[in-house]
Amino acid sequence: MAQEIEIEFKNLVTKDEFTILTSHFHINEEDFISQDNHYFDTPDYQLKEKQSALRIREKDGRYTLTLKTPLKEDLLETNQSLSKNQSDSLLQDGLFPEGEVRDVLISLSIPYESLQHFGTLTTSRAEIPYRNGLLVFDQSSYLKREDYELEYEVKERTSGEAIFLELLKQHKIPLRQTDNKIKRFYLEKLKQDRS
Repeated sequence: MAQEIEIEFKNLVTKDEFTILTSHFHINEEDFISQDNHYFDTPDYQLKEKQSALRIREKDGRYTLTLKTPLKEDLLETNQSLSKNQSDSLLQDGLFPEGEVRDVLISLSIPYESLQHFGTLTTSRAEIPYRNGLLVFDQSSYLKREDYELEYEVKERTSGEAIFLELLKQHKIPLRQTDNKIKRFYLEKLKQDRS
């Protein structure tokens, strides 16, 4: 089964802070790659209730189905490659492919037949290696909203957090409570549904 533990630190930044950071790290417009994240949940948000998320990521003509589930203070990612046809079938017809992700959904008692495509978040992303981790610069658009985010993906939590906090301090960027993309997407969707 294709599973990995995701340890990452993230901070929303302003557009100006984003510009300063990308300039500091010599990241140019051509360094950014666009990817679409198509999010799913049941009509009564059963995945959200379990602090889990399901998406298809479409990047460079490849499609990856990812289920994120809580694992202590981190996330466990279950990944499954899809063909374009499988991705289209799930997005358009709700036909869920067999495989690791469906097996985990069944173990969580999530009715995969009830999953619906809730929307798409498009991210323009640049990545660079940084002090034994990966520094990620994301500009995301979803539901008529745009935000900017700095992420730091690491293998070890304690030293990774210290490096990330040091980086923010060095650039005079305040630490901000930052939900992950799926949660920001959900919160915006719920806000729009209410209005």
